[in-house]
Amino acid sequence: MPHETITVTADGPACIIHLNRPDRRNAVSLQMMAELVEAARTAESDPAIRSVIITGGDTFFSSGADLTEAVEVTGVEGCRDYFRNWHALTRTLEDLGKPVIAAIEGYCFTGGLELALACDLRVAGEGASFAITSSRIGTVAGAGGTQRLPRVVGAANAMDMLLSAEPIDTAEAHRIGLINRRTAKGGALDEALGMAAVHAERAPLSLGLVKKAVYRGMQVDLDTGLDLELAIVTTAYGTADKQEGITAFLEKRAPKFTGR
Repeated sequence: MPHETITVTADGPACIIHLNRPDRRNAVSLQMMAELVEAARTAESDPAIRSVIITGGDTFFSSGADLTEAVEVTGVEGCRDYFRNWHALTRTLEDLGKPVIAAIEGYCFTGGLELALACDLRVAGEGASFAITSSRIGTVAGAGGTQRLPRVVGAANAMDMLLSAEPIDTAEAHRIGLINRRTAKGGALDEALGMAAVHAERAPLSLGLVKKAVYRGMQVDLDTGLDLELAIVTTAYGTADKQEGITAFLEKRAPKFTGR
């Protein structure tokens, strides 16, 4: 599938997806959503790719949803149809069997932040800023912002951001846990590539199963979550990679994982 709103490159074990609508400050359009889903699924099917990195420009990750499309969305069915596209994108990233990292420079607002929240990890360079500004334009975040944000930063911090619609800087984002790592300005992508290199040394099936255990476990009570964890661990213990990993540890050598 040819891409018009993103570019896709490989850097060692990482697939780097660049949001590429600079004239629109990387506003997320319906076409971009579809291209992101396709690129992520293609990366998932490539055994040489071990992590996916989503990044934007030097001064903006994404300004949010493309409001020239959003303004045309009216009525209950129109709204549901529009946000089904957003949910297809965010669920694809969460369900991907590989780590997904958002490498953020500059503005990361509303739909752009909701996109980043659907990634497993977030890295930001100094000078980045984060906000969900829906209340400024008479809407409510509809791409997961009211649900994922409190799960990441806690209800109190999320309410502060959602109600004020004011941006926070990199230091505050790191303090409340919105971003995992904070780098010098311009350093987010390099940091994400370093993280991807570490992921490439781990058992690929383990990483996918960890994602499933955490995301599904957060939706249920603790006892149910522990039962889920047991089922997932049992799956991992039946793999060749588990046998190789433990054997390599006992033999004091580096494991050679095959994803089986």
